[in-house]
Amino acid sequence: MVDFKVVLSDPKTGRSYKMTASGGAAGAFIGKRVGGEVDASPLGLPGYRVAITGASDRNGTPARKELPGAGRRRLLLAGGVGFNPVMDGQRARKAVRGSEITQDFVQINAKVTQYGEKALDDLLAAPAAAE
Repeated sequence: MVDFKVVLSDPKTGRSYKMTASGGAAGAFIGKRVGGEVDASPLGLPGYRVAITGASDRNGTPARKELPGAGRRRLLLAGGVGFNPVMDGQRARKAVRGSEITQDFVQINAKVTQYGEKALDDLLAAPAAAE
């Protein structure tokens, strides 16, 4: 199976948490789309739901929400995900991926949309350094 790095953002506090999803937790993301919601129980967050806000593959190629499918394509872009123009009217041909999550992705960005009973800090607390 594949492993994903999941960067989870908490809109209430403004903090983000980095975690690894492997096995069944990674399988929960396969086939979903950018913009879709997923139950976060496989990630160890019971009662939470997260929305996928973006993703990138091993080369750093970003996924665009409005692009159907899963493959990589070279599109003429004038802005948005994958290209930030410097001048007005500037366009460039850039490689971007479709919005469907596959095993080719390495990182998935997500944000919390529904909170569980326990706080994220309690569930995802980093282990205290030994003094």
